[in-house]
Amino acid sequence: MQDIYILTDYKDYFGSKQQSVPYKSGMNKELMTEYFKDYGFKTNYLSFSDIDFNHMDYAGKVVLYTSSEDKGYHYKSYIDDIVFGLSCQGAILIPDYRFLHANNNKVFMEILRDLIDKENITGIRSLYLGTLEDLKKKINLIQTKMVIKTARGAMSSGVYLAKSRKNTLRKYKKIGRTRYLYAELWDLKNYIKHKGFKMDSMFRSKFILQNFVEGLKHDWKILIYGRKYYVLQREVRRKDFRASGSGIFKFTQQLPEGLLDYARKIFDLFNVPNLSLDIAFDRQKFYVFEFQAVYFGTKTIENASFYFMKNNSSWEVIEEKSCLEKVYVESIVQYINQTGIQNL
Repeated sequence: MQDIYILTDYKDYFGSKQQSVPYKSGMNKELMTEYFKDYGFKTNYLSFSDIDFNHMDYAGKVVLYTSSEDKGYHYKSYIDDIVFGLSCQGAILIPDYRFLHANNNKVFMEILRDLIDKENITGIRSLYLGTLEDLKKKINLIQTKMVIKTARGAMSSGVYLAKSRKNTLRKYKKIGRTRYLYAELWDLKNYIKHKGFKMDSMFRSKFILQNFVEGLKHDWKILIYGRKYYVLQREVRRKDFRASGSGIFKFTQQLPEGLLDYARKIFDLFNVPNLSLDIAFDRQKFYVFEFQAVYFGTKTIENASFYFMKNNSSWEVIEEKSCLEKVYVESIVQYINQTGIQNL
C-alpha cells in the first residue's frame, strides 16, 4: 500500500467540517482511513508539531494538511512555516503550498490569481497594496466604484464598497490604521531632529481593491471535489452589495446556462483536487470574486441533497446526500491518479 501523510492541528483535527459531533471538530479520521484503504493507501496521521526536519525526510512523500482560522492567525502562521518547510524539503503537498499561503490572505490570493489566470478568465483584476502611501500613488487608477477588502476576513467581514477616489481613501483609513504609539512618537522625534528623515506610515495593513460589478442580486458558492459540483445560491442582503455571509441561501437545480462549465474551466485552470469558488453573473459574463483550495467551509456539501456531475457533454443531477470524508478522499485519489503522483 502507498503511504499518505495527513497533518492535523493541535486539537488533532483535520479539515473544516462544521456539522460533525462535536461541532467543528474536523473530518472523521477513521472514516478517511477506511476510504483511503479501499483505494490502496495507508494513512499516517501526524500533528504539525511532530514534524522534525533534523530527523525526518518527506521528499517525494504525499502530504495532506489542514489550516486554521484562529483569531490573529497566530497558529495559522506556524502551520504556514511547517508546510513551507515540507515544500522546501521536496514533499508532494496536496494542494501545493502556495494555496495555503493564499488561505485567509486575500492579497496573495489575488497575486496567485494574476499568476495563474493570465487570460483573465475569472473576470477580476485587483490592485494589492500595503500602505496608504501606496494607495495615494495609485489613486488615478481607481474607478468610480471599487470594492475594498482587508487581507483577512470571512463571510463578508472586511469588505466595503468605495464610491469615489476620496471615499476609497477614507474607507482605507478606517481599516488600515496600524497603531504603535511608542514607535510613532520615536519616529516623530527623529523627524523633528533629522532633516530629510521619512516617518514610517501609520497605515500599513495590506489590502486589495477590486472592480465592482453592478446590479447583482445573488451569487453562487460552488464547492468542487473532483468530478462532483455542489452549488449554493446566496442572496445579496437588503441595502447591501454582499452575498457572502447573508444567511439567505437556497439549493437550486435551476442555474444560469454555462455556470457549471465556467466553474469547471476555473477548476482545471487551478489544477487542484478540490476548490471553493464564489461566482457571480451579471447576465453578460461570469466573475470569480474569491477562491480557496484548502480549509474552506463545508456547509454547502454537508447540507446538499444533490450534486452535479458532467457525463459526456451534459451535466447530470445526482440526487443523493454526500459523505464529506468519502467525497474528499475520492477527489484526492482522483487527483493523484491524474497527475501520476503514485508513480513517482
